[in-house]
Order: sequence, then C-alpha cells, then structure tokens
Amino acid sequence: MITTPRPVTTPPGTPLSDGGATDAARTGTATSVSGDHRPPRRRVDRRRAQLKRSVDVVVSAGGLLATSPLLAGIALAVRADSPGPVLFTQTRVGLHGCEFEIHKFRTMTVAAPGEDRQAVTATGDARITRVGALLRRTKLDELPQLYDVLVGHMSLVGPRPEVPRYVAAWDPVVRPIILSVRPGITDPASLAGIDEGAELARAEDPERHYLENLLPCKQAMYVAYVENATLAGDLRLVLDTVRALVTPRRR
Repeated sequence: MITTPRPVTTPPGTPLSDGGATDAARTGTATSVSGDHRPPRRRVDRRRAQLKRSVDVVVSAGGLLATSPLLAGIALAVRADSPGPVLFTQTRVGLHGCEFEIHKFRTMTVAAPGEDRQAVTATGDARITRVGALLRRTKLDELPQLYDVLVGHMSLVGPRPEVPRYVAAWDPVVRPIILSVRPGITDPASLAGIDEGAELARAEDPERHYLENLLPCKQAMYVAYVENATLAGDLRLVLDTVRALVTPRRR
C-alpha cells in the first residue's frame, strides 16, 4: 500500500535543507549554506511539467496493463523461489523532499529481525535469490515502479530517488534543485551506471565506495538533468534505456 507522502526526516545534525530548501525547490533557486543567493536557475516550465505528467500517467497506466501477464508471472516466480513477500518497499525521497515508499519485485532473501542492511547491493551478494539475479540483470525488478509513476510519486524520467541518508549526503546547495522534480525510473546517471552492481562488487566496502565515489558523480548528473531537461530529451533517455537493456553487456 502506498503511504501518503510525508516530509523527509534525517538524524539530528544532518538536515535535508539549508533553511530555505523547500522554497528553493519550488522556485528553482538555491541558497548556499552561508546564506548567499546563487544566480537563479531556469524554472521548471509549468506547461512542460503538466505535459510530462500527462505522458507519465498515460504511459504508466498503459504499461501496467500491457505487462500485467508478465507482472503476474514474475510475482509467481518470486513467491515460488524464496519465502517472503512478492514486493520490496523502501523509503525514498521524492519531490520537494517528501518521502514515499518505492516498489520493486523482491530480489533478496527477507532480512532477519533486527538485521541492518546497506541500501546498496553488489552483484553476487549471497542474499540475492536465483530469480532475483535474473530480475536485477534485466531490470525487470523495477517494473512495479510504473505504479509509483501512476500515483504521482515518480516520473518515467528523472533523478533516481535515493534513501534519506544518501540525500542528506548531497551538497545542501544543490539538493533543492534535484528535489524540484519528481524522481524517475531512468535518467542519465542510471544509464551511465547500468553495471553499478558489478562495480560495487569489486569494492572492498561497497557502501563507502558508493558514498565517496558514485554518489557525487550521480549528484552532478542529477543537477545537469534538471537544468537541461526537455520532453524530447526524456524520450531519448527512455529509448536509450530500452536499447541498453536489450543489448548484451560485456562482463
């Protein structure tokens, strides 16, 4: 069940805004930590945003209907492969810093009570199920996010939604810029990191590698997307994503 979006919360001392993040996110401007205003950034065009939302609704609804047999088959495979729920949900940060529950097909064994798991998972992790490995490789585990798009928590294209503690690690100056649009199923950073799991598998400490190396790169790409997004560019990203998923990748 989707929960009502709620303001994002973080541990004391790691605020998600610099005091004016909410207003900045809505106006497309950002305020630095020191209080100085940066030059105004291009505001999200209201008409383009409305058209993009209309496309999101039509495509996500049509996608859910068209893939319903596939969704049902995957659900049965997940349930038969290992004990636990079919869907995996996790708190992510969305538009204007509001939290929501993202949906994916479960690809790992269920966490034991009290088990604290990292938010990133490397390829080859022993907790990944047999069906889960296939779903991760083909990205079919992301299909339930069409529902998240339909209800308005996400978009087809936009910065990938991160967990609250990773959002807290973003530069507070650019954080409201990234959060000024709905997060998406795909974006330039997703395409660039399509084999991210394999890179994390080579790291001695996957989460540290993600925080120190991958997250800063993603942050820069998120900002670049927001500041230069167009509907034509979104269409190209969707087509490039499909092409990348159906093209065999070198291992």
